[in-house]
Amino acid sequence: MIKRRLWILSACCLTSLALAATPEEMLAEFSKASGQKAQADKGQVFFTTTHGKEWSCSTCHTKQPTVEGQHASTHKVISPLAPAANPKRFTDAAKTEKWFRRNCNDVLGRECNANEKADVLAWLITLKP
Repeated sequence: MIKRRLWILSACCLTSLALAATPEEMLAEFSKASGQKAQADKGQVFFTTTHGKEWSCSTCHTKQPTVEGQHASTHKVISPLAPAANPKRFTDAAKTEKWFRRNCNDVLGRECNANEKADVLAWLITLKP
Protein backbone atom coordinates (compact mmCIF):
# COMPACT_ATOMS: atom_id res chain seq x y z
CA MET A 1 0.00 0.00 0.00
CA ILE A 2 2.78 2.43 0.92
CA LYS A 3 4.75 1.56 -2.23
CA ARG A 4 1.66 2.21 -4.34
CA ARG A 5 1.11 5.62 -2.73
CA LEU A 6 4.75 6.55 -3.27
CA TRP A 7 4.54 5.45 -6.88
CA ILE A 8 1.43 7.55 -7.46
CA LEU A 9 3.02 10.56 -5.75
CA SER A 10 6.18 10.16 -7.85
CA ALA A 11 4.16 9.85 -11.05
CA CYS A 12 2.25 13.03 -10.21
CA CYS A 13 5.45 14.95 -9.48
CA LEU A 14 7.13 13.74 -12.67
CA THR A 15 4.03 14.59 -14.69
CA SER A 16 4.08 18.10 -13.26
CA LEU A 17 7.79 18.40 -13.95
CA ALA A 18 7.31 17.22 -17.52
CA LEU A 19 5.06 20.22 -18.09
CA ALA A 20 7.62 22.71 -16.78
CA ALA A 21 8.86 25.02 -19.48
CA THR A 22 10.97 27.53 -17.58
CA PRO A 23 13.76 27.23 -15.02
CA GLU A 24 11.49 28.91 -12.46
CA GLU A 25 8.74 26.34 -13.04
CA MET A 26 11.23 23.49 -12.68
CA LEU A 27 12.54 25.08 -9.49
CA ALA A 28 8.99 25.25 -8.13
CA GLU A 29 8.45 21.56 -8.92
CA PHE A 30 11.75 20.48 -7.32
CA SER A 31 10.92 22.56 -4.24
CA LYS A 32 7.44 21.10 -4.07
CA ALA A 33 8.80 17.55 -4.41
CA SER A 34 11.33 18.16 -1.63
CA GLY A 35 8.84 19.84 0.69
CA GLN A 36 11.39 22.56 1.40
CA LYS A 37 12.11 26.05 0.14
CA ALA A 38 15.15 26.14 -2.14
CA GLN A 39 18.19 27.93 -0.77
CA ALA A 40 20.49 29.49 -3.37
CA ASP A 41 23.40 29.83 -0.93
CA LYS A 42 23.25 26.09 -0.21
CA GLY A 43 23.10 25.47 -3.96
CA GLN A 44 26.33 27.40 -4.51
CA VAL A 45 28.11 25.45 -1.77
CA PHE A 46 26.78 22.15 -3.16
CA PHE A 47 27.89 23.12 -6.69
CA THR A 48 31.46 24.02 -5.73
CA THR A 49 32.16 21.30 -3.16
CA THR A 50 33.24 17.70 -3.64
CA HIS A 51 31.05 15.10 -1.99
CA GLY A 52 33.36 12.16 -1.43
CA LYS A 53 34.22 11.70 -5.08
CA GLU A 54 36.91 13.39 -7.14
CA TRP A 55 34.72 15.93 -8.95
CA SER A 56 32.37 18.72 -7.94
CA CYS A 57 29.82 20.26 -10.33
CA SER A 58 32.25 23.13 -10.86
CA THR A 59 34.97 20.75 -12.06
CA CYS A 60 33.33 20.74 -15.48
CA HIS A 61 30.92 23.70 -15.30
CA THR A 62 33.46 26.08 -13.66
CA LYS A 63 32.89 28.04 -10.48
CA GLN A 64 31.24 30.68 -12.68
CA PRO A 65 28.66 28.68 -14.69
CA THR A 66 27.78 31.71 -16.81
CA VAL A 67 30.74 30.82 -19.03
CA GLU A 68 31.59 27.72 -21.04
CA GLY A 69 32.98 24.76 -19.18
CA GLN A 70 34.89 21.70 -20.27
CA HIS A 71 34.32 18.06 -19.37
CA ALA A 72 37.13 16.93 -17.09
CA SER A 73 37.96 13.72 -18.93
CA THR A 74 36.66 14.14 -22.50
CA HIS A 75 37.57 17.86 -22.72
CA LYS A 76 34.33 18.46 -24.61
CA VAL A 77 33.14 22.07 -24.37
CA ILE A 78 30.03 22.51 -22.23
CA SER A 79 27.68 25.43 -22.86
CA PRO A 80 27.06 27.76 -19.91
CA LEU A 81 24.83 26.20 -17.29
CA ALA A 82 23.22 29.35 -15.86
CA PRO A 83 19.88 30.10 -17.56
CA ALA A 84 20.70 33.81 -17.94
CA ALA A 85 23.77 32.91 -20.02
CA ASN A 86 22.09 30.05 -21.88
CA PRO A 87 18.30 30.43 -22.27
CA LYS A 88 17.93 26.79 -23.40
CA ARG A 89 19.00 25.49 -19.99
CA PHE A 90 16.32 24.00 -17.75
CA THR A 91 13.52 24.33 -20.31
CA ASP A 92 13.23 20.63 -21.13
CA ALA A 93 12.30 18.45 -18.16
CA ALA A 94 13.52 15.21 -19.71
CA LYS A 95 16.94 16.68 -20.53
CA THR A 96 17.18 18.29 -17.11
CA GLU A 97 16.48 14.99 -15.35
CA LYS A 98 18.87 13.11 -17.65
CA TRP A 99 21.77 15.46 -16.94
CA PHE A 100 21.06 15.74 -13.22
CA ARG A 101 21.06 11.93 -13.06
CA ARG A 102 24.35 11.57 -14.96
CA ASN A 103 26.16 14.46 -13.34
CA CYS A 104 25.00 13.72 -9.80
CA ASN A 105 26.23 10.17 -10.22
CA ASP A 106 29.66 11.51 -11.24
CA VAL A 107 29.76 13.96 -8.32
CA LEU A 108 27.92 12.07 -5.58
CA GLY A 109 27.89 8.45 -6.68
CA ARG A 110 24.07 8.62 -6.57
CA GLU A 111 21.20 10.64 -7.95
CA CYS A 112 20.58 14.07 -6.47
CA ASN A 113 17.46 14.43 -4.39
CA ALA A 114 14.80 17.04 -5.15
CA ASN A 115 16.14 19.41 -2.48
CA GLU A 116 19.67 19.32 -3.90
CA LYS A 117 18.34 19.99 -7.40
CA ALA A 118 16.19 22.86 -6.12
CA ASP A 119 19.07 24.47 -4.23
CA VAL A 120 21.45 24.27 -7.21
CA LEU A 121 18.84 25.56 -9.64
CA ALA A 122 17.89 28.38 -7.25
CA TRP A 123 21.54 29.49 -7.23
CA LEU A 124 21.95 29.13 -11.00
CA ILE A 125 18.87 31.30 -11.57
CA THR A 126 20.44 34.13 -9.54
CA LEU A 127 23.53 34.32 -11.77
CA LYS A 128 23.90 37.01 -14.42
CA PRO A 129 26.14 36.74 -17.50
